[in-house]
Amino acid sequence: MFFKGALRYHAQRNPGFEYMNDLRFLQENLCVLSFKGALQNKHTTQFRKHHSTLFTFFFISLANMENLVIFFILLFTATVFLFIAVHFVSVVIEPMYMRIFEKPVYVFFYPVLKKISTSQRFILENRFAFYRRLSAKKKGYFEHRVFHFLNSYDFFGKDGLVVTEEMRIMVAATYVMLTFGFRLYLFEVFDKIIIYPDVYQSTISGELHKGEFNPRVKAVVFSWRHFLEGYDEHNDNLNLGIHEFAHILHYYGLQRRDNGAALFAHKYDRIMQEVQHPANRQKLIDSTYFRIYGYTNSFEFVAVLLEHFFETPEIFKKEFPVLYSHVRAMINYRESRA
Repeated sequence: MFFKGALRYHAQRNPGFEYMNDLRFLQENLCVLSFKGALQNKHTTQFRKHHSTLFTFFFISLANMENLVIFFILLFTATVFLFIAVHFVSVVIEPMYMRIFEKPVYVFFYPVLKKISTSQRFILENRFAFYRRLSAKKKGYFEHRVFHFLNSYDFFGKDGLVVTEEMRIMVAATYVMLTFGFRLYLFEVFDKIIIYPDVYQSTISGELHKGEFNPRVKAVVFSWRHFLEGYDEHNDNLNLGIHEFAHILHYYGLQRRDNGAALFAHKYDRIMQEVQHPANRQKLIDSTYFRIYGYTNSFEFVAVLLEHFFETPEIFKKEFPVLYSHVRAMINYRESRA
């Protein structure tokens, strides 16, 4: 009404003013203005509502981020604490424990066990007596170690020999058996296995060999024919696989890189002290239980000891009970594991 009165007054004072047309124009524009105002008001409300949601989400995100940061701080702290605890146990507690009990605090700890294939397991079941004697739990540990051995070392066939799955499994199983009492068992002193079909000419001595460990090129070498003979006869105290891997174990143990190696070296020293005693040495020679080749040097003697330990343990234990107990402690072998 106010606008209509203003227009009527303006028309009276200005005869050329078209009252009805301008009134209609003004009303239309007022409607447009009113509509724009309504839209602006609606958008303002939506804007406020939207930003209110954004602010809420922002503060929730900040709260979640704070919780996430706290979680990672706690996780990092726990990891550091666990690392320090393990290091403390390994450096301080375990050496003391091993001096008293002559064994490590623990050997097996695998949150997730690796599995070998059905065909590989079939080879173990049919070709490896040590594996068959294990409990179901220990078989899982054994397979886990076989899996990692196969993925850690390279195999090479020589003189036309093609390395088969059976060869790989038998070699891996021999090594895992010998080191089953060690927590750290994948030694870095070798990285390859070379297999010949029969005897071969050694690059070290130039003579014909059945097997050898060459630390210079980090290789262990086997004649496959003689490797198999070690498992065809289970009680002749001749096992090429055990013999050559015993050299690796001996070589690694004397470096004393970890507690397992330190225990090996400690018991090895005890064995050498006893064997070098004239009366004990003569008794060993007179018994004819250990073949004379074992007295060539300390490396060959340890290899022969371990062959006898795994091939004829009952005779070994009966003939030389003290020596047997030292060898058992040297490789941390437990009858309950077999």
